[in-house]
Amino acid sequence: MQYIIEAENLRKRFGDVVAVDGVSFRVVPGECFGILGPNGAGKTSTIRMIYGFSPMTGGHLKVFGLDIQGELRAIKSRIGVCQQENTLDPDLTVQQNLEVFARYFDIPKNEAREKARELLQFIALDHRKNAKVTELSGGMMRRLVLARSLINDPELLILDEPTTGLDPQSRHQVWERLEELRSKGLSILLTTHYMDEASRLCDRLIIMDHGRILVQGKPLELIREHVGYDVIEVAGPNSKLRAYVQSRGLEHEDLGHRLIVYGQEGDTLFRTLSNQYCREGCTLRMATLEDVFLKLTGRELRE
Repeated sequence: MQYIIEAENLRKRFGDVVAVDGVSFRVVPGECFGILGPNGAGKTSTIRMIYGFSPMTGGHLKVFGLDIQGELRAIKSRIGVCQQENTLDPDLTVQQNLEVFARYFDIPKNEAREKARELLQFIALDHRKNAKVTELSGGMMRRLVLARSLINDPELLILDEPTTGLDPQSRHQVWERLEELRSKGLSILLTTHYMDEASRLCDRLIIMDHGRILVQGKPLELIREHVGYDVIEVAGPNSKLRAYVQSRGLEHEDLGHRLIVYGQEGDTLFRTLSNQYCREGCTLRMATLEDVFLKLTGRELRE
């Protein structure tokens, strides 16, 4: 099998700071592969090496089976990149932003106009094609950046936190477009801070911290392996509850004001805890990818 991306012992250093420290993974054709991690984990540094924006410090990297260091031009012609930053031209209209960007790929003028029209329909912005970018909402701008990254019919779409700062309606619109693209066989590399986004879109993912991979796998498998099926949260836990949890050897996190118990016992354990130790403030819910993320990377703020 020819992998879409092959990263082996990938490293990136900025002076004395090691941003990416020996990262290895593979992306297969047609999948959505996610890179998760807190601020400063090395996510953006990793994908910037993949699309050639930032040179590697060490390791080996192939995209479409081509070496990134020797065949970057050929690789760039086959990828689309949706960056975090809004790099749209404010002096151009919505449609002109797409048509002008098409020139980077030597797309003929008439073909670029038709492609722009199709993409604006795809992201539901065809009614605003003559509007200036500055007249668009934040959600519309992100959808336009997504459309621009598709102007060359890429084989790999790289998305760096594509829905950060969007309201729920706009976020779901972007998700629906990405799901449609994935259903057509497009390979997607995604970084995100939203665990629900990763769970919904990603076939497989890695969680990074301090430049290294902590875990790798399918979202549901990671949840089952590291957290279980259920999570019990107790607000204001007392000493008797803490003693019971410790005596049973239950996997848990004690946050002081809140106790989080992970496990497989579900309703049985919940009934025991709620009836005997916490009649109020005891909640049973399904385990999520966010539980895995916080358990592995910690709960402290990252600046």
